[in-house]
Amino acid sequence: MLSWELPPSTTGGMASHVDGLAHGLVDMGHDVVIITRRTPGTERDADVAGVRVLRADVDLPWLPERVIARVASANHAFVIAAEALGSWRPDVVHAHDWQVAWTAQVLAARHGAPVVTTFHGTERSRHGGHVPPGVPTDVNGVEWWLASNSRRVITITRLLARQVTTDFELDPTAVRSIPGGIDPSWWAAPDPDIDETPASNLVFSWGRVQYEKGFQVLAAAMSDVRSQLPHARCEIAGRGSYLADLQSRIDVIGVSDVVDLVGYLSDNALRASIHRAACVVLPSLYEPFGVIGLEALAGGAALVVADTGGLAELVAGTGAALTFEPGNADQLASRICEVLDNPEGAATMRERARALVESTYSWAAIARRTQEWYIDAIGT
Repeated sequence: MLSWELPPSTTGGMASHVDGLAHGLVDMGHDVVIITRRTPGTERDADVAGVRVLRADVDLPWLPERVIARVASANHAFVIAAEALGSWRPDVVHAHDWQVAWTAQVLAARHGAPVVTTFHGTERSRHGGHVPPGVPTDVNGVEWWLASNSRRVITITRLLARQVTTDFELDPTAVRSIPGGIDPSWWAAPDPDIDETPASNLVFSWGRVQYEKGFQVLAAAMSDVRSQLPHARCEIAGRGSYLADLQSRIDVIGVSDVVDLVGYLSDNALRASIHRAACVVLPSLYEPFGVIGLEALAGGAALVVADTGGLAELVAGTGAALTFEPGNADQLASRICEVLDNPEGAATMRERARALVESTYSWAAIARRTQEWYIDAIGT
C-alpha cells in the first residue's frame, strides 16, 4: 500500500483511511506493507500493530516551488525504500491518490502485480468540475495516467466514482465506490479525565476553518436559533486560513455572545465535545467524503449535515441525521431547532447512527469490501 500520508502525519482524511484499512486487512489475515513519507519522530522500518511501515526521506533534492517535480522526486525515495522488502512480493499494489503514481507503476511492473488505486479526491472535483491551468492541470494529467494504468479503481464516494469514470474515460465495471471507515469503539468510549456532562443547549461543529467548510452559514443560522431558543449556544473547533474572517463574520452578524471559536482540540477533547453536544452540525458547502461525518455518527451525535457530496451519501435514507440545503442558513436553523426541541427524536437518530456505523463503516466492513475488489483485480 502506498500513501503520501500516514499517522502521525494527518493533514487530511487519507492518513486515517490508509491506517484503518491496513489494520482491518491485517485482522483478516493479510500481510500488509505501507510505504510512505518519513516525518519527524518516526522510524524508517517499523511494525505498527502487525502492519509493516517503510518510511522514506523524500525532501532531497529540495524543490519547494515545483510541486510536481518534488513529488516525482519523492517517488524515487519510495522505490528505494521498497528494496527493504527483499524477497517479499505483493499480490496487489494499492495506490492512494496521485502522489504515489510513479512508485505504483514501478512496483507493479517489478512484481507482476495489478495496481488498484483509491482516489480520495481529484483536482477536477476539488475545483467544482473544472481544472485551472498550472499545477492543477499537471496533477490532473498524473491522475489520468494513474487511473488508466490501474486494473481497478476505488473512490470514496459514489459521486466521485461517476466523475472519475467520465473524466478519465474508464470502464465503469472497473470502478467501485468504497467509503472510508472508522473505529466505532474508540469514538463511543467516554474519557474519564474530561467532563462529558451532556449540554441540552449546545450546538457543536469542527473541522479545518476554511470558507468551503461553511462555518459562516452556521454562524448566520445561530442568529435565528437564538431568537427561538434563547439559551442555545454554539462552539466551533478547528484552525485554518479562514479563522480571522470567520470571527469578523460572527461579530458582524452579532452572535459573538453565543458562538465561540474554541480553536484546536485533541482527539480526546473532540470526542468529549461530540458526546456533550445536543446537536452536531457539519455545514460544508462541499465535502468529497466527510470523515468528520463518520466521527460524529460514531461519537453518538444527533447530526445535522449539509446535503452535499460525501456527507449526503453518508446518511441518505438512513434516518441517522437531518440534512439541509448547503448555504441555506434559514433551513439550517430550522433543523437545529428541530433537534434541540425533540430529545426523543434525537435519541432515535443516535440509535440509527450507531447501527449504521457498525454495519457499514467499521474498518472490518471496509476491509471486506476492499478484499473483494483485490480478488477481482487479481483474477482479471
